Parts: sequence; structure tokens; C-alpha cells
Amino acid sequence: MTIRPIRRSEIPLLTDFLYEAIFQGGGTPLPRTVIQHPALWRYVDRFGSRRGDRCLVAEQQGVIVGAVWVRRMHGFGFRNTATPEMAVAVYPQWRGQGTGTSLVAAMLQLLHREGYTAVSLSVQRANPAVRLYQRAGFTVAEATDGEYVMVKNFLPL
Repeated sequence: MTIRPIRRSEIPLLTDFLYEAIFQGGGTPLPRTVIQHPALWRYVDRFGSRRGDRCLVAEQQGVIVGAVWVRRMHGFGFRNTATPEMAVAVYPQWRGQGTGTSLVAAMLQLLHREGYTAVSLSVQRANPAVRLYQRAGFTVAEATDGEYVMVKNFLPL
């Protein structure tokens, strides 16, 4: 597996990954059109056009199987204007093989090198990815009935 920056021509894949990033917890899958809701669409809308937009993809045998991206915005995991928010998605058939862990680790390294002091994310409490984020050093900053806002703080370089 190779972790690399997304190519401009691949940015449309983020709409697929945005859908995959939505934890559905079984039951009837949400329609794909759910990503068009403004609260979700902001995660991919004109991605690459804002300062601080970063995306890495996992490629396996020439196929992109996962992505991690960050954007400074007021999303579900918003902490402050200086802290980018992270989204992670791996296609179902590639989950449980370390792809998400590798993507998150690579993005954390990139953000730390670029001088960020923290990164945040929002995750459903029932999502098994909570354990991945905890292993990566994220801690719960806020908790509601169904979600956590988690933050990873970086030590100064």
C-alpha cells in the first residue's frame, strides 16, 4: 500500500469517500444524496481551493482504497479557526487491514511538519473508528449523546 497526496484529477473521489465516512451502524443505508446536505457538503465543496486543504490517499495495486483529508472550516468537529478538521474513509472491503491507521498516521505527520498545533474530528460514539483515533492520540474534547469531538494536540517541533 502506498500513501500519497491526492492528485487534482482524483479530487472528485472525495464525494465517494465523504459518503463512506458517514457511520451508518447497520440497518437501511442512507441514500447517497445525503452528502448534498450543506452540513456535509462543506467537507468536499471546491476541495483544494482553500488554504490548508490537504488530502492523502491510500493506493493498493493502482486502486485508491481510502482517503484522509483536512480542512479548516466550521464542521461537526469544529474547535477554532486555526484547527483543521479531519475526515477519514476507507472502502468497506479494505477496512480492518490497517489502511485507516496508516492514513491517519501519515496525515498527523504532515500536519505536525506544517506547524499545526492540533487537529480535530467528529465521530459517532458507536463507530469502531473511535479506537483507531484513540490509538493515534486523539482525546475526547466534547461528548454528546451520540457523538464525540476528538482532538489530537501536537507538541512543538
